Parts: sequence; C-alpha cells; structure tokens
Amino acid sequence: MNPDLHYRQADETDIDFLLDLRIKTMNPHYESSGLSTDRETTLGRVLYQFEKANIILLDNEPIGLLKLDRTFTNIEVLQLQIDPSTQGKGLGKKILSDILEEASSAGKTVSLSVLKTNKAQHLYKSLGFTITGEDEHSYFMETERG
Repeated sequence: MNPDLHYRQADETDIDFLLDLRIKTMNPHYESSGLSTDRETTLGRVLYQFEKANIILLDNEPIGLLKLDRTFTNIEVLQLQIDPSTQGKGLGKKILSDILEEASSAGKTVSLSVLKTNKAQHLYKSLGFTITGEDEHSYFMETERG
C-alpha cells in the first residue's frame, strides 16, 4: 500500500477539526488514566506548540494531526493522531517509518511519550522504540541514533 499522504501547516480554521479529532482519539485514554477531558483542557492540548501542527491529508482530505519538534540531535513526536475511521490501515506506521527514515539519514534519535493506557505503544515497540523512562501516566520512548 502506498497511500497518498500529504501534510499542510495547520491554521486557526483547523481548530474545530483538531478539537474533534483530539476528543475522538485521546479522550478515552485520558479518561482511563484519570486525566481531565474538559473542553478547556482539550483545547489547551490542541494549541500546545500549535506552530508545529501539520494536518495529515489522505487523498486531500484531513484525517489527522502530526506535530514534530526537530532539534540537531532528535526528532520528537509531540502529537500524532489519526481519525478512528482511518485507523488500522497502516497510516500511522507509514508516517512513523518516514520519520524514522529521516532521523536515520540525519543521525538523529526519535522520541515520544505515550499514555500507558494507549495501545499505540505496541506499534512504537514494533518500530524499534524502547522505553527510556516513565511517569505516573506515560512511558517515554525513543529510538537509537541513526
């Protein structure tokens, strides 16, 4: 499968889409972790480092969000969310594989955090991420330098 994935910078007209996406993809994990899911908190998570937000487009339709923080030695996946209606098709794996390839070419690590209640951690482990730390709610994971 070679999906037609593209990205575009998010802007203020995307906030309703991103708020809805976050509620659908993340609130169940926040609820099971005992974390707040009210609208104000959820909006704060959407707006966190908003300048790094990219809308994921599949066949020119918005299906998700990718926020990356690139530094000299690391690419941090701040947020990756794919609409539940398009999950299970290998899109997350494809996106992460592309990030891992970029990092490997540049000699960088890739890091992220995942809620302990989020089954996405299994995907991350299958792609070579290892747990390097944890707090009450999350695992901190990264890959080895490329």
